[in-house]
Amino acid sequence: MSGGPFANLRNRAGERLDVAFVAPSGDAASGARPLVVLAHGVTSAHDRPYLIALGEALAARGVAVARLSFAGNGASEGRFEECCPTKEVDDLGALLDAAVAAGFGPLGYAGHSMGGAVGVLRAARDERIAALVSLAGMHHVGRFYARVAAQLRYGELLLGKPGCPWGKALDEDARALGSLDAAAAAVRCPWLLVHGTMDELVPIGDSFDARAAAQAAGHAPELLALSGVDHRFTGAIDGLVRAVVPWLAERVSSRSGSVPPP
Repeated sequence: MSGGPFANLRNRAGERLDVAFVAPSGDAASGARPLVVLAHGVTSAHDRPYLIALGEALAARGVAVARLSFAGNGASEGRFEECCPTKEVDDLGALLDAAVAAGFGPLGYAGHSMGGAVGVLRAARDERIAALVSLAGMHHVGRFYARVAAQLRYGELLLGKPGCPWGKALDEDARALGSLDAAAAAVRCPWLLVHGTMDELVPIGDSFDARAAAQAAGHAPELLALSGVDHRFTGAIDGLVRAVVPWLAERVSSRSGSVPPP
């Protein structure tokens, strides 16, 4: 599996972004070329089992998939010390630009944990995202890092992960973002939040609060609580696929026409 049409993708900083492209099975209806971007959380990469499973199931339903590793993560270029949600929003924008240029559309996005926050921030301002899925998504970004990095000095390992030092860029960006109420209120596309009730890293309350912020603005995201499931969907990947894939495939396959620029 290679990057396919995204093999040479670079972000605004000139860093090459590693993308695993999964071609769809069969032909999409009405000449559309729907594509879903799947992205990971902090200290992670696009090779997580739940992302692979989602991608394979979407491709089997005729939807192309681009699994993205943000700069500084996985095989992408860049330094982890420079990773932060705001930069990753730009990375996602680079991939969306390339997808539209390659003739893909409609476009969907599903992001895990901090990747969920990235999706909300991007969808709030980018109408090219036709459907959004938050997988154990962060809403209270500042609160999360204040908790997990409270005792860390810059340079010490975030969440104990090798190659993932806690640094100023993420610290300052998380503090500036705080909670994503305004971004959640600005999301206009169909939005599904999926969260395990036993999530040990990002509490399910984040998803309830994201939905409440959107509802206060007159929108109605769907929220699926997975009973007894942890942050990485351990033992629940099949159920995750059954919940997410039909929802996403229906929404990106049923929309036709050109995709507007951001």
